[in-house]
Amino acid sequence: MLDDVPSLPRYGPAARCYDVLSGERAVYRAGREAGVAALGLRPGQTVLDLGCGTGLTLPLLVDAVGPTGAVLGVDASAAMLAQARVRVAEHRWTNVRLEQGVLGGAEPVVTEPADAAVLAYSLSIVDDWVLAWERVLARVRPGGRVLVLDTTWPTGSARLLSPLAWLAFTLGGVDPERRPWRLAERDLDDPRHQVLKGGHVHAVTGTRP
Repeated sequence: MLDDVPSLPRYGPAARCYDVLSGERAVYRAGREAGVAALGLRPGQTVLDLGCGTGLTLPLLVDAVGPTGAVLGVDASAAMLAQARVRVAEHRWTNVRLEQGVLGGAEPVVTEPADAAVLAYSLSIVDDWVLAWERVLARVRPGGRVLVLDTTWPTGSARLLSPLAWLAFTLGGVDPERRPWRLAERDLDDPRHQVLKGGHVHAVTGTRP
């Protein structure tokens, strides 16, 4: 069994509307596309999508690993996973598996080290985020690739969008001061740091030592 799954009421009733209300197309998809591209995934690889939510990163990962690869998505919210399962069914992906569990609690599900892991807009939400990072890193094989994608306050002229960022942070339970990509820069080899959307979105990719 997976670890006990905490209640996440903010990702319950709104799950069906999340993709529309989250600002995905206007803001956050750019980070997913840039981050996954920088991972350099290859056909046949296995990738973990930890904190997968409604599965917004899944199309990019499935395209990258191809039909011979595998994608495992893990999320704590049953409502968000229900939407992800709808997405998987609509696309008829047979190489995607979804499991409910806390971020970093994927160990009972993952029996072999994965080739890569993606943490897209998730480490800024979970409570014990440093421990979650350490557990996730342990599930990637040495030489595997990791993406940490997250948000903070916009900078420069983009500060005009700060009220919208505040709303997104508040509704999503995001800590914008956390800057979890710093863990990736600290613990991964050859980290590459991409800054998008006026400093609002940060993507760090690197190689597990």
